Amino acid sequence: MEFKANSGVWGTMFGVPCIVADNFLKLADESQIKVLLYLLRYSGKSVTSEEISLNTGISVEQANDAVMFWQQVNVLSQDMTLAVSASAPEPVQEIQLETPVVAATPTVTAPTPEKTAPLGNAPLKTTQLHPSEIAEIICNDSNIAELFKIAETLLGPLNPAMQNSLIWMFNYLGLKKEVILILIGYCVETNKTNPKAIEKIASDWTEKEINTLETATAEVERLNNIHTYVNDIKRIFELRQNPTSNQQKFISQWQTEGYSIPLVHLAYEKTVEQINKVSFEYINKILISWKNSGFSSPDDVRKAEEQYRNKKQSHPTTSDGFNPDNYKIVINNI
Repeated sequence: MEFKANSGVWGTMFGVPCIVADNFLKLADESQIKVLLYLLRYSGKSVTSEEISLNTGISVEQANDAVMFWQQVNVLSQDMTLAVSASAPEPVQEIQLETPVVAATPTVTAPTPEKTAPLGNAPLKTTQLHPSEIAEIICNDSNIAELFKIAETLLGPLNPAMQNSLIWMFNYLGLKKEVILILIGYCVETNKTNPKAIEKIASDWTEKEINTLETATAEVERLNNIHTYVNDIKRIFELRQNPTSNQQKFISQWQTEGYSIPLVHLAYEKTVEQINKVSFEYINKILISWKNSGFSSPDDVRKAEEQYRNKKQSHPTTSDGFNPDNYKIVINNI
């Protein structure tokens, strides 16, 4: 689909620096764009931060921060005039002037963080970079620029916290671009898109030396299997909340032991029949008893119970084979 602006209906116009359209449409946030457009609209006039706030719908603090941002990326100079060549016709409507605006902040040149080797035990707390620093990193590192572009298709517009997280994972944890994108994809699927949650998983991957497509894909598959298993347990146990840490230990043990969901479900039903409540410890004793008896499916359990009943009817004194009564004694001693 193609779009074309109809400038014939606009009337009087004011100029916007090309550097803004070329480099900052994705980087600058809503408040920063609003403030710049307002200052360009009234180019050459002095306005207060309170007036900017009133006419743009943002807070005074946001207005001050936005002015500082445009000064630090050299779009505005210290005296609040444009630092780049731009045409700005006189406004059609005059505004009431008050005191000179926001205090000027010296223009600074943002340093580019030095890329370090992967850290085996990196701290979770990241150094918060200023937007101007992030802008310079993007301009100087094509990998970061591409990472931002693809991450935005997965997460939507990247807020400053997420931008900082991506740079931290790439520059300081040393995770490869494709590995970070696989991690983000997993987090989107599991609704864990908070920057801190993503950073925690990234740190875990670093400690486990997961930094290739193969290892990242395998880890995501493992995590997905755990996620599916836990959700199945929540469903059959009718849990409305996530399992507690103690319950999660039992669930992890069951998955590691290879207990199928149908087998766990049967153990759950047996537990409710016996004690009229859900007890993870009780269920665990049943599953261990079945495993020791060589039962790996509900059919195995039912067949053994049927065989026991038949043997008991024909040989009342026989005690070999599966003994539900003995197993009940074991599991009732909880």
